[in-house]
Amino acid sequence: MDGSMGNELLTRRSDLVSGLWSAQYLIDAPELVKEVHLEYINSGADLIITNTYSTIPSYLSKKNAEDKMPELIRLAGKLAREAVKDSKKEVRVAGSLPPLEESYRPDLVIEAGEAVPIYETLIKELTPYVDIFICETMSSIEEMQHAMQALKNLDNEKPVWISWSLKEDKKNQLRSGETIKDALNASAVIEPEAYLFNCTDPYAITEGIKELKKLTKKPIGGYPNVFNVPDGWTLDNEVQVSVRDLSISKFLEFAIEWQNLGATIIGGCCGIGPKFIKAVADIK
Repeated sequence: MDGSMGNELLTRRSDLVSGLWSAQYLIDAPELVKEVHLEYINSGADLIITNTYSTIPSYLSKKNAEDKMPELIRLAGKLAREAVKDSKKEVRVAGSLPPLEESYRPDLVIEAGEAVPIYETLIKELTPYVDIFICETMSSIEEMQHAMQALKNLDNEKPVWISWSLKEDKKNQLRSGETIKDALNASAVIEPEAYLFNCTDPYAITEGIKELKKLTKKPIGGYPNVFNVPDGWTLDNEVQVSVRDLSISKFLEFAIEWQNLGATIIGGCCGIGPKFIKAVADIK
């Protein structure tokens, strides 16, 4: 898989950072989004994820840009597809179906009546451009079920991957406290193609992969971040995150361990850039 989009965009144009986060670059510098996709592909990624993590009302409303949602989703899908075409490589595009309020906050998950239509918009606009959908950074079963319901409502025929965000205490629980087993059982209704963990401490992912290996024969994997996220954090509040010491060599150690445990899908989330992905691709 590829790695972080937002952090990579930030390194290219820090002046564009706003409450819209990575969606701001779709408005002001879409060529940079495509550039990041291409860099990951050239680093060895077999799959890239659309830049739709923040093309949702909770972000766009910060600048009264909710009306741009369908347009920005389509642009994100188009840029990912163009990057694959330009690369002349066999790379799949995954449509990101993200949390609709804050990452890591199961307590802020919105009601189904509000959430499902938002996911339906994401799915409708991305469908022409993507090969699979990935429900990522899911912090609770309820959050996952909202995305799943939208996929069912639209009779989605594309493969679906489910990726949960875990508590970082290595006890195999989603951020909500629900177990991996219960989350997997709840997802069975849409028959996901693969199961992963993301935006989570790599040590917690290691334990999660061990658990998943016992629960399913489907492809499994993970894509960690480099941040320690304290309770109560949101993108806009003053709660500070810290950066864990995750060098490329240490990331590679985790990747090899995960492969040895049976993982076949490995990438990176926040703070994991192209050099990390190249290191993993080089050991295939």
